[in-house]
Amino acid sequence: MPLLHPTRPDAPHLERLFPSSAIPGGSFEVIGSHILNTNDGPQYPEAFFGEIPANLDLARPSRALVRVPAGAISSDLVLHRNGHASNPLHAKIGVPMVEDLHMISNPAADADGNLFAMVSGPRGEQVPVSIFRIARDLQVTPFVRELMNVSALAFDRGGNLYASSRSEGTIYRITPEGAISTFAEGMGIATGIAFDRDGNLFVGDRSGTIFKISTNETPTTSGTAGTHEIFVFATLEPSVAFYHLCFRADGVLMVTAPTTSSNQPIYAIDPYGNTTVFYRGLGRPQGMAFDLDGNLYVAASLHGHRGIVRIWTSKETNAPAAELAVAGNDLVGLCFLDDGCAALATNSTIFHADLGIEGLPLL
Repeated sequence: MPLLHPTRPDAPHLERLFPSSAIPGGSFEVIGSHILNTNDGPQYPEAFFGEIPANLDLARPSRALVRVPAGAISSDLVLHRNGHASNPLHAKIGVPMVEDLHMISNPAADADGNLFAMVSGPRGEQVPVSIFRIARDLQVTPFVRELMNVSALAFDRGGNLYASSRSEGTIYRITPEGAISTFAEGMGIATGIAFDRDGNLFVGDRSGTIFKISTNETPTTSGTAGTHEIFVFATLEPSVAFYHLCFRADGVLMVTAPTTSSNQPIYAIDPYGNTTVFYRGLGRPQGMAFDLDGNLYVAASLHGHRGIVRIWTSKETNAPAAELAVAGNDLVGLCFLDDGCAALATNSTIFHADLGIEGLPLL
């Protein structure tokens, strides 16, 4: 009998984990056999990630839900029952990078791998630091202090950071040195922002408008933003919270607009402003990002489970299909990093997770 398998026929045996990754607070579904012994009344197993004990949300003979405890890292999950241990299954677990934030959308990464995260704050209130910079060595420093209610972040080709303010309806442009200038005003309740491949900036006004800001000069680090024109690109139903934007490789703009429904869509808007529903069936979809293979990842609930949902086009049906890729409560967005890693954002914390996924370059 292989050494990794139990030595007793009635010992727990684990076959697979789902999803493949989680953050603390999220739950792995464990599929196997003899997980719960019911011969002499229920005999529940104990779960451990490495040496850290974990709680079970559910236990059945062939299935269990194991909640990831605070402090857990990527490690082997093992179930113990009646003095016997199961075979181990490796669990990928995200670890905190920075805490005490107020994230309401995706973080953003620059070309050098530095990560930028917001502290949005209550509407109409100024916070001490608006945007933090997290270096590759995880050193956290204040980057911008003057902005109110930062809602979304995006980089242009020149390395300038753009930030929307939901309270002011303004888009700000921030040089790599931290110099701030006003890029556009009158954007309503400005929330999600994203650049297309031509350098045009799109802004989601959660009251029902997608604006296109067409630039006539490529922005540089010198402080010159160039002239630009503002158009109404598309209109959607208003959102109770936000518009989140990201571009597909073919130039189609993807939009989520959370409402109170549990069967919400992701919209696809072509370059001419025509809107269709790309996928429907999510609970409170928020921040999004694409990988190099064209799969879309969105912070949302799927079938009652919160986390990062992967959506791809099924070869069998030629229609979008979805599954939970990362389990985690309160996730609002994500940003792919290098080496297959990702920054996963909850309202207060950014987690670093090795997902083995290469993200689509944003520009």
